Amino acid sequence: MAFFAGLVDAVAGGGGLIQVPALFAAYPEAPPATLLSTNKVSAVGGTLNAARRYLRHVSLPWAIVGPAIVAGFIGSLMGANAVSNFPAEPLRKALPFVLLFLLLYTWFQPSLGEVHAPKAVGRHQQFKGIVLGLTIGFYDGFFGPGTGSFLLFGFVRFFGFDFLHASAATKLVNVATNLAAILMLASLGQINWSLGFAMMVANIAGSQFGSRLAIKHGSTFVRKAFLVIVTTLILKSAWNAYFIN
Repeated sequence: MAFFAGLVDAVAGGGGLIQVPALFAAYPEAPPATLLSTNKVSAVGGTLNAARRYLRHVSLPWAIVGPAIVAGFIGSLMGANAVSNFPAEPLRKALPFVLLFLLLYTWFQPSLGEVHAPKAVGRHQQFKGIVLGLTIGFYDGFFGPGTGSFLLFGFVRFFGFDFLHASAATKLVNVATNLAAILMLASLGQINWSLGFAMMVANIAGSQFGSRLAIKHGSTFVRKAFLVIVTTLILKSAWNAYFIN
């Protein structure tokens, strides 16, 4: 499952849809925090590998992506630290509806993300990069499902990236948010390192294949994958929030 999670995540995010349920099914007695943090260890390897491959083929505006990476790291640290102080239930209930908005907006904007036309870099754009990284980073550290999809949509909608460049930027920010969450959870001793590293090897192999597919077939392919993954995430998150006690 880690292999398939790496493949899916490398294209359009959403690898957690595959990897997290597999961990809970395989280790039903393990504490949820341990399984979620182990998932982060596995995912960060595949995400980093996908980012490396993307950067061989695309050029990113670092004046926007750089601040988003730093802000994502800080936001994720804050989110992971806040987990014990605030309930995640309201987010769990709201997630299907937020994702539905992303899906409908992208569906009814067929030209969205087809052409890579990043907006001129200025302080306003850098500020938006910081806000995007901080917001989604906090969400990833605090809760997590759909982080890659939110970042992908953000880079397309607010910065004029096509889906291929947005996917590359997403991987870089996601590496930072995963690392921050790992550091925070590791300090609490809640990670199964041996399992996490074993799954990381498979996740990297999957990301190698997925990023190759995305680079070969371009933004149209990534957009279609994004729509499929977000649809699946809507159904899965709605089922978890409203039909499982």
